[in-house]
Amino acid sequence: MLTKRIIPCLDIKNGKTVKGINFKELRNAGDPIELAKKYSDDGADEIVFLDISATEERRETQVALVNEIAKNINIPFTVGGGISSVEEARQVLRVGADKIAVNSAALNRPNLIAELSSQFGLQCIVVAIDAQEVEGEWLVYKNGGKVKTEWNLFDWAEKVTALGAGEILFTSMNGDGTKSGFSNSALATLSKKVDLPIIASGGAGSIQHFTDAFKIGGADAALAASVFHFNEIQIPELKKQLKKQNIAIR
Repeated sequence: MLTKRIIPCLDIKNGKTVKGINFKELRNAGDPIELAKKYSDDGADEIVFLDISATEERRETQVALVNEIAKNINIPFTVGGGISSVEEARQVLRVGADKIAVNSAALNRPNLIAELSSQFGLQCIVVAIDAQEVEGEWLVYKNGGKVKTEWNLFDWAEKVTALGAGEILFTSMNGDGTKSGFSNSALATLSKKVDLPIIASGGAGSIQHFTDAFKIGGADAALAASVFHFNEIQIPELKKQLKKQNIAIR
């Protein structure tokens, strides 16, 4: 059995870690380098770095900051935000990222996934999907959740799998920052539809929520931000409690 992973997320804007609710009302959550080092020391399995305004501001990911974080951690490191070409991906991998996450750029040009996968291997390619349940249907959004696309969550997940994604990071916009639990029904459907590891994101507020994402949602990893940034849940304690519930954890 593959072990489940716990992944803190650093949402970066103007060089600072920020966190909001439903992708809005962002507030400062601390220095990204210090947070990344703390999470690495605390036993996180991976770290995800998302430059959340790069696409909207039409600029590349903050490479210098990625490099600085990579120097301070010794766990796998995924970087996303503003990566829209093989060359931009190569630049980020060269300064210390282990995986690339693409979202809006892949929606704008799906073949980007195939290009990245053939160049770097599918184990390197995470497709981030931001989706919101609207009148019973999960719709995919881009540009930091600001622009609705014509894609349904499950259709898009199947498409990116066929194109060569190695992993899917599904963020429930309904749950983001609410601390009301992950969207386990959508997660369970997603994990049945595609044969890829699924990272659950959006809604973590308690240790039980992580348990439910793994046991009910079938997620392979659970990602959270504010509960870790503001010391509401400590990673060592979270892992200890998950082990007590017979969830295979590193």
